[in-house]
Amino acid sequence: MFRGLAADRDELPGLLEHVQAHAAALLKAVGEREVVPPPPSPLPAPAALPAGGAGARAALEEFARRWEPRLSSSAGPRYLGFVTGGVTPAALVGDWLTGAWDQNSNSSLDGAGQELERETLGWLRELFGLSVEHHGTFVSGATMSNTVGLAVAREWLGERLGVSPAEDGTGPLGRVRVLSGSPHSSVAKALSMLGLGRRALVRVPLLPGREAVDPAALEAALREADGPCVVVANAGTVNTVDFDDLKAIAALRERYGFWLHVDAAFGAFAALSPEHAHLVAGLDLADSLCVDLHKWLNVPYDSAVQFTRRRDLQAAVFQNSAAYLGPLGDTPDTVHLTPENSHRLRALAAWFTLYAYGRDGHREIVERCVACARALGEAIEELPGLRLLAPVRLNVVCFTLAGDPTADRLAELAGRLSREVFVTPTVYDGVPALRAAFSNWRTTDADVRRIVTALRDAPR
Repeated sequence: MFRGLAADRDELPGLLEHVQAHAAALLKAVGEREVVPPPPSPLPAPAALPAGGAGARAALEEFARRWEPRLSSSAGPRYLGFVTGGVTPAALVGDWLTGAWDQNSNSSLDGAGQELERETLGWLRELFGLSVEHHGTFVSGATMSNTVGLAVAREWLGERLGVSPAEDGTGPLGRVRVLSGSPHSSVAKALSMLGLGRRALVRVPLLPGREAVDPAALEAALREADGPCVVVANAGTVNTVDFDDLKAIAALRERYGFWLHVDAAFGAFAALSPEHAHLVAGLDLADSLCVDLHKWLNVPYDSAVQFTRRRDLQAAVFQNSAAYLGPLGDTPDTVHLTPENSHRLRALAAWFTLYAYGRDGHREIVERCVACARALGEAIEELPGLRLLAPVRLNVVCFTLAGDPTADRLAELAGRLSREVFVTPTVYDGVPALRAAFSNWRTTDADVRRIVTALRDAPR
C-alpha cells in the first residue's frame, strides 16, 4: 500500500476528529463570515499536483489556506440567492455517514440502500400530500428531476401514437407541444436533452400582474394543438413564488388528455404550512412532479426527488440491461429509473433530517422563512429608493430601485451588499430586479434586521 494511504489509514480516528473540529469551527462562525468574499486580485496561480502526496492533514491545511477564504457562506443565514437551503445538523450527520458507507444504491443485489430510499420517499410523499400511486426516486437536483419527468411524458406521448420513443426515437412523435406559463429554464434544457427541442416549449399567456398561467388561455392553446400535449405547471415560480391553479389545470386534462408535469421545486413545501397549503391544492393530481430537497428540506447539495404515476413508462425509458444487474421486475431497481447507473445514497441525509425533526420541525423552518420574507418585503416598502415589485406570497422578495432600475445599477447594489447578504439578479415583467429567497434553517428575524440595515446604508 502506498505509504501515504497507509499512514492516513492508521491515523484515521484522529484525522476525523481533526476534521470534525475544523468543520465545527467553520459552522459556528458561518453567520458572521462575509457572505460572498471578494476574489483576490490577482487570482493565485493553480498549485502543482504533488508527485508524492502530502497526506490528508496537509491537504486540509492547504485547503484552509488557499480555498476556504474564497468560498461563500452559502450554508449561512444571509445567503439568499438561488433558493439555497443550508444543512440541518441531522442532515449533516447523514451526509457524513453517506460518505463513510459509500453505497451505490442502485441494485436489489445489494438492496439495503434502495430500501432506505423507498422508506424516505414514503415519508416525503406523505409530507407533500401525494397519493400512494406516486412512485419516486432520488436525483441530483431540480433540473434532473424535470428531465426525468419530461422523459416519462415523452414516452406517454409515444404510447398515444403506438410507438416508443425510448426504442424508436422521437421522429414518430412529429411536432411536440409543451405548454407552460412561466417555465423554469431547466424545462427548456430538459427538452433539448430529450430530443424534443427548446422550440417545443410554447409559452401561454399569464393572468394579469401574475406569473401564474391563465387557465382560459391554456384551454385555448390546448384547443389549437394538433395531437397530445404536455403541460408544465408551476407550484412556485422563481421570481415571485406564484402558483398555477393546479385543480383547474387538472380539470382541463379531463377534456384534452395531456400529460401534467408540475415543477414544485421549492413550492411543494407550502404543503407543510396550514396557512399556505391551499397554494398547492391539487399537487397530487400531477402525472409527474419535481421537488428539490437541497432547497427547503435543508439537505446538502445535491439532492432532489421526482415522482410519477407511470413508473412503468419511466422504466421503459431508463431500463438498463446488463447481466450483472438485477431484473426489471414489478418493483424496478433504481438503476432502471433514472439516467444514473451510479447513485450515491442521497436519501440518507433526507432520512436523518426527517426522522430527527419530523413534520413539525420542518414546518417551523418553512413558516419562519416565510415570516422573514414578509418582514423584508414590508421593510422594503418603507425604504427610500427601493420598490417592491410583487406581493410576498411565500419565501421570495422581488424588488428593484425606485428610480432608473437598470441591470448595471442593480448589479452594483448587489455587489455592495454581498459581504452582508447575497441576492441574485432577475427581470420581472421587463423590469431589472433583485430577488431574496429565504430557505435556510438558520435564518431568523435578527438576520432580516441586518439585511434591512445593509439596504438602508448601501449607496444607490
